[in-house]
Amino acid sequence: MWAKNITGNFANVIHGLTTNHLTDVVIQRSKRMILDTLGVGLLGTRTDVFQKMVQYSKIYSSDTSSSVWGHPYLKLPALYAAFVNGVAIHSMDFDDTWHPATHPSGAVLAALLAASEAIPKKQRISGQDLLLAFNVGIEVQGRLMHFSKEASNVPKRFHPPSILGTLGSAAATAKLLGLNQFKCKEALAIAASYGGAPLANAATQTKPLHVGNASRHGLEATTLASLGLQANKLILDLESGFGVFYTEYLPQTLPSLECYSWLLGQQDVAIKTFPAHLGTHWMAEAALAARKHLAKDGESLPIGRIKSVLLKVPDMQYVNRLFPSSEHEARHSFQFAACSALLDGCISVESFKERNISRPELKELLSKTHLEHPLDNHPSFNSLYCEIVITLKDGSTFSEHCDTFYGHWRKPLRRADLVKKFNANATTVLSLEGAQRIIETVDHLERLEDCRVLTSLLQGYELTAEQAKLRSELP
Repeated sequence: MWAKNITGNFANVIHGLTTNHLTDVVIQRSKRMILDTLGVGLLGTRTDVFQKMVQYSKIYSSDTSSSVWGHPYLKLPALYAAFVNGVAIHSMDFDDTWHPATHPSGAVLAALLAASEAIPKKQRISGQDLLLAFNVGIEVQGRLMHFSKEASNVPKRFHPPSILGTLGSAAATAKLLGLNQFKCKEALAIAASYGGAPLANAATQTKPLHVGNASRHGLEATTLASLGLQANKLILDLESGFGVFYTEYLPQTLPSLECYSWLLGQQDVAIKTFPAHLGTHWMAEAALAARKHLAKDGESLPIGRIKSVLLKVPDMQYVNRLFPSSEHEARHSFQFAACSALLDGCISVESFKERNISRPELKELLSKTHLEHPLDNHPSFNSLYCEIVITLKDGSTFSEHCDTFYGHWRKPLRRADLVKKFNANATTVLSLEGAQRIIETVDHLERLEDCRVLTSLLQGYELTAEQAKLRSELP
């Protein structure tokens, strides 16, 4: 075996995996991830940060171009289509989350769909090709995260998708475009030089660029590798290579191709029900349960009766914002999630509109709120909990606790609720019929002959006669 090191082993597995290695569980979970990611990406095309990145990307031109989701008359070079669609996916922090902590799908899917359109028109990327490459990109991220104990906790230094998503999209596009083992190795090494974005830019308009850049840079790394650019062939083996991003870095070889076991088959992802940092979902669920002690459904919260609100949460400073001043800060605030849920009896896309963030009654409730960090509440998406304790002015208290919210991998979103979320997101840009066509296409993705059918639907085009024929061949 030529692969005598970790980097070579990864390249060998990326090149060697086939659709026969995919299991039914992995296929179904990955299709759920794809559908959810497409929906949040379509919704994200209406955000201010997405519009700014489209304007920026229009300055580039190319003989080949790929679709911009939700924009039927705009195409960009593949690298910049990957970039803007990746930004859209993460623009509202509504995309999926895995453990160890990262957003696995956005960078990979945006890069793959952009790359699938950049190939010569006579060639076709099938849905089965897409599924395999997508899962290769997810798998590489998962395996890299398991090389360090630091990755098991919520990040403190780097935003994980800016590192893992870059290598994941490089691995995925290398697989999709058929790079050999040696060029797969170069693609991973080149991608590593693009990795890393500081966590300080969380809760700002710049955070979505981390996923957009990961998508673009991964595809760019694959393109450069295909042209013969060389990089360090031991990039995953060295502390001065991928090890610079995580402490206690202990890389290991991947399972044998003869009996390959996918990480996605062992653990699902979390799919969010509202657009905010994953940690806030525990908090919102606890707060909604606590609200029932004070008001029935449809009734206003009696704020005047409340003396204090104590939130027992893990020590995650970038999700500690008492008075968020923007939608991005509100998405990264335990306090905002708790108080919005208490006030409204729900939390949704609308909760993060300026008119709701600036409500006097919300600020009054926030002023009564404080945090506590119990020593047993570790900052890990696999074990953290959130608890809310409300003290009334008459001295009475009550509390509610959440250790697994609905949508977490231990309590997965039901199919009907996943479809409901997708339709709500997609129909902000597309017709209901267009959204339904995407659902049907993803449901039968392994039978799709040409991924251009899917990218056309995402862009908002009406199907051509040829595309309609291909779609009619689906069961």
